Order: sequence, then structure tokens, then C-alpha cells
Amino acid sequence: MARASSPAAAAFLCALAFLLATAASGARLTVRAGGEVLTVRAGGGAPATAVFALGSFWRSEAAFGCLHGVLRTSVGYAGGSKANPEYRNLADHAECVKVEYDPRQIQYKQLLDVFWASHDPREVFGQGPDVGNQYRSVIFTNGTLEARLAALTKEREQAKDRSSVITTKIQPLGAFYPAEPEHQKFELKRKPFLVQLIGNLPEEELLSSTLAAKLNAYAAELCPPKTQRKISSKIDEIAKKGWPILRDI
Repeated sequence: MARASSPAAAAFLCALAFLLATAASGARLTVRAGGEVLTVRAGGGAPATAVFALGSFWRSEAAFGCLHGVLRTSVGYAGGSKANPEYRNLADHAECVKVEYDPRQIQYKQLLDVFWASHDPREVFGQGPDVGNQYRSVIFTNGTLEARLAALTKEREQAKDRSSVITTKIQPLGAFYPAEPEHQKFELKRKPFLVQLIGNLPEEELLSSTLAAKLNAYAAELCPPKTQRKISSKIDEIAKKGWPILRDI
């Protein structure tokens, strides 16, 4: 495979991103790039799903929640052979985050960019203070296009510094096992006032709420600075006026 820094590889990367981004239009799309003809039948506007492992899933979930076009986030376990893993008994699974998004508003490549920027893919057997196989770096893919795009972005990251090796694995997504409720929206739950602001939603609604995903990122201070300020201003306004529930940001 050509290096991602070469013109041919860059064109191929753009073509793959284009196919995945426009797959929401409902058409059959074909692009020629790098000597290959790539075709995908679009999903007609259905949400898409991406799954990543990048260390502890508490903060990983928050890394994606504030992105425009992300609909829902949740955490769980994938990549292993054990059926029905649990937090205290993961076996060979990795902690991971599932991102449900609207491909008409955000591209899979943008999610990959956040993935690479949100952890150190060169670390071995963990991330920072979190040591263990469950904290390994993995991109779980749905189909050939995602796998190729993931591989090209991995090579791009490797090309930045060849003195150490990118440890990230790229593998097809098998079963995704949702984590226990106490691990979902972990950063948000550390700020009970924010949970109260959105009406103390029951667990299943908190899991599916786009607003909760954004506030989870806000609580972790992972939204862009402008968005962090906007949310803080909205919260201050509600606190001053005594409105009981935050409906939108």
C-alpha cells in the first residue's frame, strides 16, 4: 500500500471519505481512485455506527459526544471471545465506545481524526495510568471501505514519526456488549447538577440522548472552547431564571 503522504494515497483517502460521507443520499456511488473502482450503495439517511477502543472508555465516550452530527454515544466491550463480558471479568475484550452518527453531517474520517487525536496509539499495553490489555488501541470496522480508510489514516499517523510503532489494531467488529449502566455517561454523572438540569432522565433515555452525549463531553471539558462557553452560558441562564430543565444547547 502507498504511504498516506503520497499524492496517490491522499487521493485514495479522499475518495474513501467521499464514499462514506455521501452514502446517506440513497444513491449508488462509484469512484475510481488509486487504480481501483470503489462502489457503495447508500443507506438512505440511516444513522451509521463506529466503534473504537482508545483506553478507558469513561473519557473515550466524552471525546466524541460534542461533535456535530453525533447522535448517541455509549460504552461497552468488543474484540474478545468471551460471551457477555463484565467490567470485572472482561477476559480478552477491550473497553470501547460506540458512536452513532449522521453521515450527512459528519464523515467517518472525522471520527478517525478524533480517535487518533484522543489517545497515544504508540503506547503498549495500556494508556497513561491505565495499564492492561483492555485499554489497547483498536479501530473496529464495518466493511471494506472503513477498513481501508482506517488503514490509510494509520499509515498517515505512522509516517509522522517512524522511530516508534503505532500499536493500533484494525479489525472487523464482531459482537458489541454494552457496559453496565454505571459506566455510561460517566463524566456527566460526576456532575449531578448537569443530570438534574436535563430532568434526571432514566438510564435508557440518558443512553439514547444526544443532549446527554454533548453534556458528557462538556463535563469532561472536551468540547471546543467556543462550545464550552456557549453551554456554560446556557447553564448560567437557566440557573438565574430558575428554569428547571435544559432541553437543548
